[in-house]
Amino acid sequence: MLSPVPDDDGAPFWQYAARGELRIQACADCGELRFPPRPCCPHCHSFASEWRRMSGRGRVWSYVVPHPPLLPAYAAQAPYNAIVVELAEAPRIRLVGNLVSGPGAPLNSVAVERIRIGARVQVVFTEAGSDAAGTSVPRWVLERS
Repeated sequence: MLSPVPDDDGAPFWQYAARGELRIQACADCGELRFPPRPCCPHCHSFASEWRRMSGRGRVWSYVVPHPPLLPAYAAQAPYNAIVVELAEAPRIRLVGNLVSGPGAPLNSVAVERIRIGARVQVVFTEAGSDAAGTSVPRWVLERS
């Protein structure tokens, strides 16, 4: 598995993820949420920011199912899904991840036929792997109806 490489602006995202929290950067002056994280608010140009906790709920906005040839780290897991999730509280904020059957489940644990645009999902966190000890990545599970 590829591990995230946090930069100064995005480091808090990964610190919160390691605690099992989905937080999004917000402008401390005008309140606009922004992702990916960056030093300056694109709306009011303030450099003041804070990290707001999200519910972790969203909807599948788009998805793809990559097939080989792929990066070597992912080839053995193919085919698997990569989804784009729009957050419930902020539909303009979209995160890329994988739809899995549960925390710690493999990337290919959900049958492609079960993935639907608009499906409601909930975030779960999975440790990124041995080369990134202490780093958790957000993944998604289908919400129970």
